[in-house]
Amino acid sequence: MSETSGSSSLDGENVAAPLVSSGKSKNSPAKPESPSCLSACLPACLPVRSICLLPSGLQDGPTLTLTRTPPSEPCDGVWKKKGVFTQEDMRLKMSENNYPLEDRDRDRLPPILTHSLDRGPKLPFSSYGSFISTLNHKRESGSHSLSTQLLLPAVRQVRELPPICPDVRQKQRISIDVLPPEVKARFASDPIIPIRTKTAKEFQEDIEKATISGDWKQVHDFYLTTFDSFLELNAAFKKEANAPYNTIEDSGINTKFVNAVYDALLHTPPDTQKSVLKGIINSLLREWKGPRTKDDLRAYFILVQNPQYTSTATYVIYAHLLRQIAALAEADHHFLMHWLKKLSQKRFKQLVERLQLFITTRLFPAKPEELPPMAKCSWWIPSATKVLSLLNAANSISSPPIIPFSDFYNLTLDHIDFMEDYQTWQAHGNSNRFTFCQFPFILSTVVKKAIIQRDSEQQMISMARQTLVDKVSRRQRVDMSLLFLNIKVRRLQLVSDSLDELSRKRADLKKKLKVTFVGEAGLDMGGLTKEWFLLLIRQIFHTDYGMFTYVKDSQCHWFSSWKCDNCSEFRLVGALMGLAVYNSITLDIRFPPCVYKKLLTPPIVPCDPDAPVGMATLTLDDLQQIMPDLAHGLGELLSYEGNVEEDFYTTFQVFQEELGVVKAYNLKPGGDKIPVTNQNRKEYVQLYIDFLLNKSIYRQFAAFYHGFHSVCASNALMLLRPEEVEILVCGSPNLDMSSLQRVAQYEGYSKTDPTVRAFWDVVLAFPLELQKRLLHFTTGSDRVPVGGMADLNFKISKIDVSTDWLPVSHTCFNQICLPPYKSKKELRQKLTIAISNAEGFGLE
Repeated sequence: MSETSGSSSLDGENVAAPLVSSGKSKNSPAKPESPSCLSACLPACLPVRSICLLPSGLQDGPTLTLTRTPPSEPCDGVWKKKGVFTQEDMRLKMSENNYPLEDRDRDRLPPILTHSLDRGPKLPFSSYGSFISTLNHKRESGSHSLSTQLLLPAVRQVRELPPICPDVRQKQRISIDVLPPEVKARFASDPIIPIRTKTAKEFQEDIEKATISGDWKQVHDFYLTTFDSFLELNAAFKKEANAPYNTIEDSGINTKFVNAVYDALLHTPPDTQKSVLKGIINSLLREWKGPRTKDDLRAYFILVQNPQYTSTATYVIYAHLLRQIAALAEADHHFLMHWLKKLSQKRFKQLVERLQLFITTRLFPAKPEELPPMAKCSWWIPSATKVLSLLNAANSISSPPIIPFSDFYNLTLDHIDFMEDYQTWQAHGNSNRFTFCQFPFILSTVVKKAIIQRDSEQQMISMARQTLVDKVSRRQRVDMSLLFLNIKVRRLQLVSDSLDELSRKRADLKKKLKVTFVGEAGLDMGGLTKEWFLLLIRQIFHTDYGMFTYVKDSQCHWFSSWKCDNCSEFRLVGALMGLAVYNSITLDIRFPPCVYKKLLTPPIVPCDPDAPVGMATLTLDDLQQIMPDLAHGLGELLSYEGNVEEDFYTTFQVFQEELGVVKAYNLKPGGDKIPVTNQNRKEYVQLYIDFLLNKSIYRQFAAFYHGFHSVCASNALMLLRPEEVEILVCGSPNLDMSSLQRVAQYEGYSKTDPTVRAFWDVVLAFPLELQKRLLHFTTGSDRVPVGGMADLNFKISKIDVSTDWLPVSHTCFNQICLPPYKSKKELRQKLTIAISNAEGFGLE
């Protein structure tokens, strides 16, 4: 760390600003030291563990001991109350060897005052009374304050004191009335915030006057004063300067005033903007002698909203601000999180975008010379990511969320190979070693899908290798088909054959999937697998099959509560979903979002087979997505202003129809005799939701859960949100044929050929249903994969046959082959026939 007289620097980085020394501004008047701030006078190199003083503000009570944690222990530079220490204890503690200080610990200790290291001759004090007498003598000799030269000898000679027992100390306590004023001074408390009367309206008037006249002095002085310290920030922006505002619900900040000041800041002269940055530097460099107060948190809350941090020239300052916020205690983070969720959507999104830009620029700087070397600022990205996690937490606890969860994705990270990061995370977990996988909200679904695919491939290779080794060790003939999960089914007995095959080959589920339709000559290069999934899902979810009910109001499927005689079929559906994710196949399954919440509860299968699974904490919003009418009725019950017991006349008992028979269920023991009242209606609604979405379908969903995780058992699932699992399973239902046209590839044709132009004119004019049929005809699925249309590798090829032929597709390669049709009308007719009658495979 470079250091010159009267100046400091941030971690060795050059910052153009008036810097501070010993926690005080260069222009601030020096204040006399007080014994109540004794810690400020102790040099960091002393091997002293503790020093005892009588409590200057208390008449009775135990002796106060100010203790600094030795460097070998976690050190926060805070002096703490530790109870009574005998002088013998102090002698032992002070005879310990000096501890070598690490840089980070040295930075946290009070400043070393080099002018005070001359301790003078040893002056033994036979008692504490002698020490007080010496203080009085020095004061009468003209000393205006307790200097370090006086205090340090006293500390040095504590080892000369005779041992005093605690009970003796109680008897010989010196009265507070005989202490001099210096020792009677109170310990430092929260500073009094000065009163500032400027309002947002007056500030706007000052800005308007300065803009017209060109005289910015008054505005400049306001910015210079306001951003000079945390104290001045609170003075300017706090609603009531010295009110506590110690709740998570109200930060106490005049948000409109903060917004007005920041909106105007970027339009002020450059010297005004520089003065703000200089003030922030001085504030961040000040020494901290205790835990952060709520006023400190308010200052951080204000500073992090500064729009100047969009410039790389301010990144050094921004990084240190983020570092201090990231290092706050968990309780402080809790306050900041709740204050951040009170921001407007616009301001909140700006904070997120600013942090994302900071991370991106640090990873891939356009001009590396503008930033410090990565070796010197490796903590930048972890600090920014931790602060971003506060914003993500604030967004998650907001209902509805302030911004979509996808706005937290950093798409730059899509271009990084994340397997090393993922493996480090698996090895070290959420330890002190930073990985992006510790903060999965920042990773896009594309990255998470890539991690799951690579993880799946490694498991497939491992399973295949193990099978091969077993065969060779037994000197048996190796059949390459053993390296795959081979499924052979008949179209007319699709469900029963599939269930039998998956049950018999449960040990092979993590091998590469290959499907064969009995009696058909198709070779599975991916297309037959897609066809098998599509047809199987279509049959299983048909209402005649009885496993799932279709709710018209929400247009989704839900588990049949009465279909519990054979849960193996539900396990099959779960395994199918797992195989789809494992083999990168998208399925047309219409489950409500809460199914994916339940599927990740917990994300890793418990070791105890009897442990409950799928019992997610669900709300009225989740019920709304399945049974909107019932959810509306329960919402009316909660908001009813009359007498619930007399007007609704209901109990903690519900009724459900199963196969034409109405059955009654108690939501709690004796529920049929417990009336629903104004006092217990919230409990009734929550128990009703839990019964419908968890307990009534527990056996079915537990089988479904274990089926899914029997294939997809991976730590990578812990990275996923429920919404992301849905996208991985089902893809996106939103078709954008214009995007498909832009990324299409051609073989034998060019994009300007008449046949190709006619093809796109026809396809773009198709209704949505025919567009889905075309996608299914060409790719084997009517869903868009996670990466969008670009991931389809859609190809249009020329086939030199008569124009009487229909189009042909190769679903294994997402390829459609078109004869050179002579007119748009002919192409539309032949294409419509082909995509409307596409089922079954053959060999050319």
